[in-house]
Amino acid sequence: MTFALPLQTELTKHLQPENVMDLRKLKTLIDLVAESGIAELEITEGEGKVRIVKFSQVQPVAPVAAPEPTVAVAPAPATPAAAPAASAEPVVTGHVVKAPMVGTFYRAPNPNAPAFVEVGTNVKEGDSLCIIEAMKLLNEIEADKTGVIKEILVENGEPVEFGQPLFVIA
Repeated sequence: MTFALPLQTELTKHLQPENVMDLRKLKTLIDLVAESGIAELEITEGEGKVRIVKFSQVQPVAPVAAPEPTVAVAPAPATPAAAPAASAEPVVTGHVVKAPMVGTFYRAPNPNAPAFVEVGTNVKEGDSLCIIEAMKLLNEIEADKTGVIKEILVENGEPVEFGQPLFVIA
């Protein structure tokens, strides 16, 4: 006894080998997105269409941090509020170590370990200062100048932006 299928459904039509993108290509595209700064990639090949979107734990934190400067900027049009903020910035003297990436700032290699450096610690060029976690990768940030840690500008566990000052070395 033989059974015949009356019509091919739309789903099975799209799953035919000529309509399915090669899994090796998909893996390559996923790896490309994961290793690059690309947040989203969309590829159309024949009738097939693939959209890869990178999600990170860092992304939800950034919008939370954004409203704080917006709130601080709102009173800034008042001349008295802008003058103290402007005068507070130049007070920092010494070499400023800035965040080379967006991520989460950690002062120690793990929660039970002592901090890499404290205020007053002598550091040499190349010494570890902190860790910035970005996309589940822990990146050690090293001193780019020999000196003494004069100030630590970020609290442990806080999100940091690219170029944000982290330490002052005198």
